[in-house]
Amino acid sequence: MVKSLLNVGAVLPAAGVGYRFGEKKQLKHLANKPLFIYALDVFVKCKEIAEIVVVANQNDIEYILKEVEPFKHKKPIKVIAGGERRQDSVMKGCLALSKSVELVTILDIVRPFVTSDLILSTISGAENSDGCIAALPSNDTIKEVNNFNIVRTIDRDKIWLAQTPQTFKKKILIEAMSSNDATDEASMVEAAGGMVSVTKGSIMNFKITTIDDWSLAEKIIYG
Repeated sequence: MVKSLLNVGAVLPAAGVGYRFGEKKQLKHLANKPLFIYALDVFVKCKEIAEIVVVANQNDIEYILKEVEPFKHKKPIKVIAGGERRQDSVMKGCLALSKSVELVTILDIVRPFVTSDLILSTISGAENSDGCIAALPSNDTIKEVNNFNIVRTIDRDKIWLAQTPQTFKKKILIEAMSSNDATDEASMVEAAGGMVSVTKGSIMNFKITTIDDWSLAEKIIYG
């Protein structure tokens, strides 16, 4: 893949409280290290990423700083406190990046099996649009349902399931987050009139949300 002509930084939100999981899964050990280290390690090794900002809960910063210390000689890494909402945390992360950063890649830090190739694919796509996200085409028939009754069947050929990483022009993303409210960065850029493209994600790039997801990750790690 051709090297990006733009300076790229990464924002890794890690401030979740884990209501659905029952604990802060990003800090829970998967095998011999905290879950968030898996994704961080991939970003550290990805040559296109110039710097990284981990956005954490204020109470977790000291612990996370200790865990990222071995990586700091390889690439600049900041750990900062997040905000009340995800978009507040992402905004703070974007503003903490160097002014020279033109593209920002965002990843749910609880996706331990993200790859450099997928990160690079979103970076490449974002160079030719306002942003580019990883997503998977739907393999299932999609039903719109209201009160447990099917309203209509949606053409699955037009349905893609969004993942992260998501990469955007930093200036455009900051402007979009300043004027819109959503849990997904792409949705805010779209609402602001931006053009967001899609690159094919990976079924392995799943987000750990439930205990079942955790069990699957353990099976992958331990074989």
